[in-house]
Amino acid sequence: MIDGLNNKTFLFSRPFLAGMVSAAVALSVGELFASVTNRTTSLVYAVGEFIIDITPGDVVRGSIETLGNYQKVVLLCSIALLSIIFGGILGVLSRKHSEKSYLLFIGFGIFGAWALNRDPLTTTSAALSLSVSATLIGISSLLFLNSLLNEKEEEDVEDPRNTYANRRQFINWATGMTVAAGTLTGVGRVLLRDDTVRNIRENIVLPDVKEGNDLLINESIPEETPLASTTTTPSGGGNLLSFSEMNEIEGISPYITSNEDFYRIDTALRVPTIEPSNWTLRVDGLVGNPYEISYDEILKMDLVKKNVTLTCVSNEIGGPLVGNAVWTGVPLDQIVSKAEPLATSEQIMCHSVDGFTAGFPLENIFDGRTALLAVGMNGAPLPIIHGFPARLVVAGLYGYVSAVKWIKRIELCNWDDNDGYWIPRGWSKRAPIKISSRIDVPQKRKIESGMHVVAGVAWAPLSGIKKVEVSFNSGPWKECDLGLSLSGESWTQWVYKWEAEPGKYEIKVRATDKNGVVQSSNIVSPAPNGAEGLDKISIRVV
Repeated sequence: MIDGLNNKTFLFSRPFLAGMVSAAVALSVGELFASVTNRTTSLVYAVGEFIIDITPGDVVRGSIETLGNYQKVVLLCSIALLSIIFGGILGVLSRKHSEKSYLLFIGFGIFGAWALNRDPLTTTSAALSLSVSATLIGISSLLFLNSLLNEKEEEDVEDPRNTYANRRQFINWATGMTVAAGTLTGVGRVLLRDDTVRNIRENIVLPDVKEGNDLLINESIPEETPLASTTTTPSGGGNLLSFSEMNEIEGISPYITSNEDFYRIDTALRVPTIEPSNWTLRVDGLVGNPYEISYDEILKMDLVKKNVTLTCVSNEIGGPLVGNAVWTGVPLDQIVSKAEPLATSEQIMCHSVDGFTAGFPLENIFDGRTALLAVGMNGAPLPIIHGFPARLVVAGLYGYVSAVKWIKRIELCNWDDNDGYWIPRGWSKRAPIKISSRIDVPQKRKIESGMHVVAGVAWAPLSGIKKVEVSFNSGPWKECDLGLSLSGESWTQWVYKWEAEPGKYEIKVRATDKNGVVQSSNIVSPAPNGAEGLDKISIRVV
């Protein structure tokens, strides 16, 4: 209860509405300002980035598990809604405590300026200009709507017949300002979609690559032509099937994940758009020869193509946060060696333009695994959302310690000198990818008796998959047929042909890597260094 207003009067009062409209107008001005200047993010995005930075790691993990790709949308919508409700509260307070309410409005603007200034892509002058503009227009809107309410109260005393007309005038203005706020936000979103970088990217042609383990991909993997079912004899297990045979299985994950379907997990609320001509990569720290290299200089180096599976540490057993792609880039050992690392350097700390950092042992780029400064994905320049113009790809490491997108700096340091973004938030500093497998097929949980396939993918970077097995109702493990795999760093498709008889079944899958290590059946949550356990599905055969 505020100043004698009961809850119903408070929530549906015209002062509350006036405050909400004023806050919405302020936020929309911020959106438009950010899009026009292109030198700052918006207030909502800035506050969102602040919330992400202070949120404990297990809470972030839970939100990823629950909301998936909608995580950031829900966060931004929640911030906007709470800001508007806060404005409504200020609107009510302004009726009897105007000075305090306007001071709170100014305080909210100061907080916005501080949040904006934290953003690495926002200049201090732009942060101040946006916050001052949004705050002044928000306060002006509230003053104007309050003047209508004051005028209404005075006229109602003189002539109660004016009540309806005055109420309609207030509602009309409030509605018009709300529509204007929505329009400004929409215009800001459209203008913020700067196609300059997108057009530049589409016109880039990556140079021919002579070295790589994927040169036969386009010839070996035809266009997918899914069949209704595969009705051959039950599998004896242990056979090696061609790409074309695996692609006949409807519902199985394709060997190469398309750019559009590749999972995206990062901390960026606003995807950085960087013109290659304005971008350089700096290599420094504990080195004898710090230097910078441009995008064009990278394209002139000897590029390689490598087939590498990446996965997020937050991926649950059987989850979708994993993908396999062909990455084009420069071996990272060449980039780092040119800087002449000192004997005391132990860690590669990578910095993104959006402030994200990730670090991993320096030895990992010299131990034979694929470690790339990548500029291409599946034969095209990196998609903007996946790190254009350049990112890191390191086989066998979870993305939170290695897969830095929109990279701007590689810093060599001691192991204890720096921690990446997620380490203080409770995640392990060393993060090798664990053996895992997933069931993709059957997709239906009720099937008719007869011949069916159980199929999916398994991965065990760096060694690769030696064997995949399935078990029905905790019975003996049955070996599956495997698809071709171009390297141990990429996943393997697998399939088991099953003569299904009526009944209820729980189907489990497990993988064994080429070192003989069997996937653990112990259930371990993703935090702090990756999930463990066996994927399973329940099927009823009729």
